[in-house]
Amino acid sequence: MHHSIRNAVRLVPLAFVLLAPAARGGESEALPPAVSNAHAQLLSQFFAQGGGASPAVLEYRRKLADYQAARAAFDQEAGAYWSQISEKRKGRNAKRRSGQQITLEDYVLEHPPLYTGPKRPVNPEPEETPSRPERKPIPVVADLLRAAQELYQFTPQRPSSEVEFKRAYARYALASGLTREQAVRVYSFETGGTGSYDVQAGIEHGGKRAISTAMGYNQLLTTNSVELLAEQGHEFIRALSDKVARTSGPARQALEHKLAVLKKMVAHAKAVPDTWSEHEKIGNTAQGWAMHAMVLDIDIGPMLQTHKLLTSVLFARAKGYTRPLSAAELEMMNLTGDGTGLDMVTMPQPMREQVPTSNFFQRGGYERNPVAIRHNTVAKLLAVTDTRMDSNSNNAGARELAGAF
Repeated sequence: MHHSIRNAVRLVPLAFVLLAPAARGGESEALPPAVSNAHAQLLSQFFAQGGGASPAVLEYRRKLADYQAARAAFDQEAGAYWSQISEKRKGRNAKRRSGQQITLEDYVLEHPPLYTGPKRPVNPEPEETPSRPERKPIPVVADLLRAAQELYQFTPQRPSSEVEFKRAYARYALASGLTREQAVRVYSFETGGTGSYDVQAGIEHGGKRAISTAMGYNQLLTTNSVELLAEQGHEFIRALSDKVARTSGPARQALEHKLAVLKKMVAHAKAVPDTWSEHEKIGNTAQGWAMHAMVLDIDIGPMLQTHKLLTSVLFARAKGYTRPLSAAELEMMNLTGDGTGLDMVTMPQPMREQVPTSNFFQRGGYERNPVAIRHNTVAKLLAVTDTRMDSNSNNAGARELAGAF
């Protein structure tokens, strides 16, 4: 995901113990002193400002004070938990660097606290809505093609049919060392088993608006395309050069132009330090959009799709993990980044059943991820991934891709 997502801190009492007095509006001394004082100050302030306020406004202010006190108590507990997660992660990384064995004691085995207190009340009085900064538009296929033409005088060679792209992907993936099971099941998970070579996140299953730049069978982001050109560009150039050498006539001229453009893109991608953040900066520019357009090309697209997964396979192998990765394990590395994913993959089954998924997330990402919350151990998360792959592999696109292998 390259862009991946780690002594102990004593946790404060459980959230429901802290929040119950606030929800009832009494016994504030049960709260931590800082929270209790804040609660009292808010109540005093709101009722002092009451004046001629309506009963609805006074009730709103009381509920708001309760809510803010409850959130403060929760944030104190959650902050301690996620600090412990971070410290444990650092400890695991240090042990791996020194070749030490990772054990259960290197993970937080409690599940994270989830907020169960009162919801933020709705203000009955009109409020000024702070203006949100305008979000940059997410580029779609037309934008990528325009950027490639303007910056590189190049238009990707689109396949004549979906099955032509699938066959090209299958040939390159097999030759590079991916298995049919890995490719088809990851495709099934990423696209629902129905996605086309140019499918974009959000513009699928009736969706009308792109929600990210993730595109294709393995849902590459613009940053993925830039990073793959920087790190695997030499392999792409070699493979395309071989094809040029086997081709003649007008087709060869078109391939020679494509090869020249590819060499320029690889040089531009390599011109910055090899880090995710630097590649992301390019990915957010027209130059990055032009590079991302190569996902659509019948020659370069299958290489990008393949190496999005193959880099994870090679990363695991380089770390001494020689057993073939299951499709679900490969997807964990694809989703969370190679280092974090390998942490889960190398874990024996008894540990998988005990270690919470929160150990592999940052707080914000975890709290926005209902799948990780519901399937809250490594074993459960891998199992639900496998189940979804099983189901989606029966869809038409997945069957067609399997046939292409």
